[in-house]
Parts: sequence; C-alpha cells; structure tokens
Amino acid sequence: MFILAAIYFLVDAAFWTLARPVIRWLADHWIFASLRTWVMSLGPYPTLALFVIPVLILEPAKPFAAYLTATGHVVSGLMVLGVAEVLKLALIERLFCISRDKLMSIPAFVWCYAKFQHAQSWIKSLGAWRLARRAALIAKRSIRRYVLAYESRERDQVSWQWR
Repeated sequence: MFILAAIYFLVDAAFWTLARPVIRWLADHWIFASLRTWVMSLGPYPTLALFVIPVLILEPAKPFAAYLTATGHVVSGLMVLGVAEVLKLALIERLFCISRDKLMSIPAFVWCYAKFQHAQSWIKSLGAWRLARRAALIAKRSIRRYVLAYESRERDQVSWQWR
C-alpha cells in the first residue's frame, strides 16, 4: 500500500511540475477573482471544508481515465486525466494560496502540513527525483529551443538531439 501511495504522490508531484504554467494562467482568470473575495470572507474551518469539493468532484476522473485508456481510448483517457488534474490542482492551489494564514490557525492542519512538507523534502532529496527534474528541464529547454527556431523559420537548424 505504501508503494502505491508513493507512486500516486510521485505522479501527482511530477504532473504538478508540468502543469504549473497552465495553472498560473487559469489563476488569472476573472472567475477566480470573485471566488477569492468569497473565500476570504469565510472562517478557517469552512475554508478547510472547501478543499473537499474539488477532490470529490475531480478525483473520480482518474479511474474513469484509466478505464478509457484500458478500453483503447488512450487519447480520450489522457485528455480526461489532464483536464481533471489541471482543474483540481488549480482550484486547490488557489484555495491554499488565498487561505494559508487562516488554515494555519487550525492545529491539526499545521501538524498535517508539517508532515506533508517533510515528505515533500524527502522525495525531493531522492536521486530519482533529481534525475526526473533534470530530464524535465532538458525537455523543456529543447521544446523552447524548437519553438523559437520554428517561429523564426529556421527549421533546418532545429535538432531534438541531446546536447
């Protein structure tokens, strides 16, 4: 069970790294401004209860995406998984950023958050995590270089080879 939980959290952490630019773009959308005002008016415990909503609504999309993928609808499964994860992470990240100070007034939340931070630092200290981050950075730079070269119409000089 521990291995399955570790894999789940590693996949979520890796997806978070890849989805962060999209989430930042979504966070600037107008609907989040009105939600921010409403969330700021709530107390600590109602704010904590809000975290359940995106998880309950969007977490079932993972098994549904796995079902779609297993039945041969790979693109649809990946699309469902990607959209659900981006929405879930955007909502949870925005809620946490808006209400961090209120949530830190709840002792049980502070304890859980400290445990989460400890687990996160342990994962980031693993060699596999550092290797994955390095590969993601190399891929990001390669894609950026390719896009810039494509935009400047220098397609003949674009290479996907590792440097």
